[in-house]
Amino acid sequence: MEQKKFNLIALGEILWDVYPDGARFGGAPANFACTAAGLAKDRIHMSIVSAVGRDQLGDDALDILKKRHIDTSHVFQLDEHTGIVMVHLDEESHATYDFAPDCAWDELCASPELLKLADNTQALCFGTLGQRSEISRHTIQSFVAAAPPSCLRILDINLRPPFVTDSIIIESLELANVLKLSDEEIAPIAKLTQISGSDTEVLQQLAKKFDLQVVALTRGADGALLIRAEEISDQPAIKTKLVDTVGAGDAFTATLAIGLLDQIPLDQINLQACTIAAYVCSQNGATPEIPQSLISIPNS
Repeated sequence: MEQKKFNLIALGEILWDVYPDGARFGGAPANFACTAAGLAKDRIHMSIVSAVGRDQLGDDALDILKKRHIDTSHVFQLDEHTGIVMVHLDEESHATYDFAPDCAWDELCASPELLKLADNTQALCFGTLGQRSEISRHTIQSFVAAAPPSCLRILDINLRPPFVTDSIIIESLELANVLKLSDEEIAPIAKLTQISGSDTEVLQQLAKKFDLQVVALTRGADGALLIRAEEISDQPAIKTKLVDTVGAGDAFTATLAIGLLDQIPLDQINLQACTIAAYVCSQNGATPEIPQSLISIPNS
């Protein structure tokens, strides 16, 4: 069997987004994993490190992940219930979230076997919500720290008050070498890190302060900004019919990860990431199947 080209890991919460019309599978790491697996297919081995309950939602989550060709060997089934979040959409289809407490993913424990998984990882993605409990925070941070220096350690910061503290943000920034922010997150991060200036200047200073290879800013209807050293990519938004925005940022991050691994030009990565994010915004739910027509395969 042909060996996978890249090993990717998503770390953190698996949950169900509960809308007025029913529950849909989600959680930022799961969204990232589903999109990455759909984009790169057999060019990657996509794994997720998380926990679900011994309940129907947990079983259903595992089934979905397996059908999307994601390795669930390190998704643990625990006595705590599978995570859920109530999703509220405003008139412009922008989402706000109400997270259930004491979920299975809050009890994600580190082990020598789990940390060994980090040894041969080319890219990983983590956020701050998955670190809201001390147990899962220790596990996630230990895993990221155990990854090799060459690994893309992507922090998709996903600020979800009140489940975040200044110390978690700073500790995560110090572990990361790639950062993705949204337009709602850049101001509080700039304030916390005592950085000021234009969006471009803030991203450049964050990169310098935390030794980040790449910093990405998604800006909704204004597109996205990518910074790598002195290179700047400013991509306008891709026009789309807006259904809901849940999962769009995770799709952007997944596309960014694949593009960085494939070492394609920054402008091409940004265009592709905005295109995939726009498609997700046009669909119900956070993890739609990505049409083959939208998938760019790098030149060999």
